[in-house]
Amino acid sequence: MDVLTIGDALITMNPMSNGPLRFVNSFERKVGGAELNVAIGCSRLGLKTGWISRLGQDEFGRHIYSFARGEGIDVEHVKLVEGYPTSVYFKEILNGNRINSYYYRGNSPTETFETTDIDEEYVKQFKVIHISGVFSAIHKNNREIILALLKIAKKNNIYVTLDPNIRLKLWSAEEARNTLCSYLPYVDMIMMGEEEAEILFLTSKMDELTQLLEETYSIKNFVLKRGSKGAVGYEDDQITSSPALENLEIVDEIGAGDAFASGYIYGIINGWTMEKRLSFANSVAAFVLTVPGDNEGLPYMEDLEKFLGLKKDIQR
Repeated sequence: MDVLTIGDALITMNPMSNGPLRFVNSFERKVGGAELNVAIGCSRLGLKTGWISRLGQDEFGRHIYSFARGEGIDVEHVKLVEGYPTSVYFKEILNGNRINSYYYRGNSPTETFETTDIDEEYVKQFKVIHISGVFSAIHKNNREIILALLKIAKKNNIYVTLDPNIRLKLWSAEEARNTLCSYLPYVDMIMMGEEEAEILFLTSKMDELTQLLEETYSIKNFVLKRGSKGAVGYEDDQITSSPALENLEIVDEIGAGDAFASGYIYGIINGWTMEKRLSFANSVAAFVLTVPGDNEGLPYMEDLEKFLGLKKDIQR
C-alpha cells in the first residue's frame, strides 16, 4: 500500500445559484473532506490508498462510504456508527467566486474514535501517512488519535506528511499552533500556505522557516504554497521555486490544497526531485481550480497529460 489518510468526511451542499445562502433555494449534494480528498487524488493518480474514518449510520454516511470505495480507496477501517449524524457543510458563492463555508459538524461520528482503533498491523503496510489539521480541529479527542497514529509511524519508519489546513471557523489560531506543533517531532515534511506559516511559526520568510524548522523540530523538508505565485520547497539545504500555471479560468478554489498534497505525495512515492514534485503538484492543483466541486476535478494521469499538452486530446 502507498498512502494512508485519517479524517472526517462530510456531505457538501453546493448552491445551484450564487449569492447569500438565505436566497438560495436548491443545492447539489456532493462529497467533501480534506483527508478523503487527498486519498481520492492519490488513488486517481494510480497509488494504492487507504482511509481511516467514522461516518454516521445514515444515508449520507452510506453514500460517502460507497463513494470512497468506488474511488478504489481501501475502506476496511471506515465504520458507520449509530447516534452520530454524518457531517454536512454548505457552500456560499458570492461575487468573484468568493466562497464561504458553513460547517455542521457537531456530534461528529469521529468522536467515537479510540486510540485502540488504530491497528498497527494495518498501518505498517503503508509507505506514507498523510495527516491534516482539519481532523484535529473537529474534536479534541481526535488529537490523541493522531498522536497514536504518528507514534506507530515513527516506530515503523513510515514517512509522514502534514498539511496544516487550518480552518479558523473550527478552532483558534493559538489552539491550532499548539496542537499542530506538538505533532512536528513525528513529521517528515510539512506543506503549508503562507498564512498558515504565519499562524504556526509567526513568519513566512524562507530563511527564518528553514532555521526554525531544522533547529527546533529537525524538519529538513517543507513546502511553502504561495497561491498564484506558485510554491517554494526546501530540502537538503536547497531552496527550489516552482511557478504556478498561468492563464487559468478559476472556477472553484476549494480542494486545490488537497490536490497539491496528492501530487506532491505522488512525487515522494516515485522518488522524484523537489523540482519535479513541486511542478507536478502545482499542475494537479491547477487542474482542480478549473472544475467545480471539492474533488470532482482531481485528475487521472491521462487527464493531466492532456491538460498540460503532453498528450493529444482526441474528441471525435
